[in-house]
Amino acid sequence: MNRIKEVLKDKGISQAWLAKQTGKSYNTINEYARNVRQPSLEDLYTIAEILNVKVKDLLTERR
Repeated sequence: MNRIKEVLKDKGISQAWLAKQTGKSYNTINEYARNVRQPSLEDLYTIAEILNVKVKDLLTERR
């Protein structure tokens, strides 16, 4: 499970924008956001870098 959808919402960023930044299709990013499909470790690091968050923030609940 990941928190990509929540992080995007918190930052006011669209899935379409993230898709464009990562070079992934909108459908792929949407599947990641809905936890239908999980990103590879490499993609997770890329997404974290683009969103300016730690990988940990994409995987765990904030406390």
